[in-house]
Amino acid sequence: MTDTTTSGNPASDETRRTSVTKRGGGAPASRGRTTIADGVVEKIAGLAARDVVGVHAMGSGLSRTFGAVRDKVPGGGGGKASVTRGVKAEVGEVQTALDLEIVVDYGVSIADVAGDVRENVIAAVERMTGLEVVEVNIAVSDVKLPDEEDEEPESRLQ
Repeated sequence: MTDTTTSGNPASDETRRTSVTKRGGGAPASRGRTTIADGVVEKIAGLAARDVVGVHAMGSGLSRTFGAVRDKVPGGGGGKASVTRGVKAEVGEVQTALDLEIVVDYGVSIADVAGDVRENVIAAVERMTGLEVVEVNIAVSDVKLPDEEDEEPESRLQ
């Protein structure tokens, strides 16, 4: 970088050039690279989707059943698996795409719930990661009826 200094007098303007060296090569935010794992985006999306009124559960019936059993087993992966159940993320350098599988409550508008889930997930993922969400595909795999029991088996352990 070169700085130019003048004396202020146009008749005898003498130009001096000085060399200024900056350390570190730019702004601190641009020094290095940040990578975000698929699992991080899946957790954010899963929590954001569950916050929407009308979403009863995430994942297909079979995955929820296996997940419930796994959650009951000590050391079975409890919390992480349930948060990301029904969520698949593909994360690139600056963009991400998400696939969600949800179960909705009976009586709600599926189109409205899907739209609200999409909005909430996009807002949360973009705000927290800085990634651009290019698509959120939503598959509604079931409807939870009011008189239906949850598929999670009761624990035999007391």
